Amino acid sequence: MTVPPELSSKVRRRARNRCEYCRMSQTLQGASFHLEHIRPRSRGGATKLANLALACPACNLHKADRIVAKDLITETSVSLFHPRQDRWSEHFKWAGTEIRGKTASGRATIRALHLNSPRRLLIREAEYRFGLFPPS
Repeated sequence: MTVPPELSSKVRRRARNRCEYCRMSQTLQGASFHLEHIRPRSRGGATKLANLALACPACNLHKADRIVAKDLITETSVSLFHPRQDRWSEHFKWAGTEIRGKTASGRATIRALHLNSPRRLLIREAEYRFGLFPPS
């Protein structure tokens, strides 16, 4: 996907160089974060500011072209967290370095994107040591 440099810069500034799903900082990462289509192009999503999010490689790859996932508590398929339409704090909360879901959408997103994988917990611990966690 080719995103004009000016648009890419706006997305990165708006996200403060953090993944808009797991809140990981780009600062300590070796891999560049991706500009992710919230509504995938394969599902009619446009390459415009309102449909782009900054995503770490893990979140982007786990999300792929999905826009829904199953919440195991309600046993229903729900929309994944949408960084432009949803407030992170309404769907998630921190419990130490773990992300907990406050809503069906939050829980489904955590599960679908593997937001609490052992590797991510270690990264958050490292971010804490460098003063990058918890995100503000």
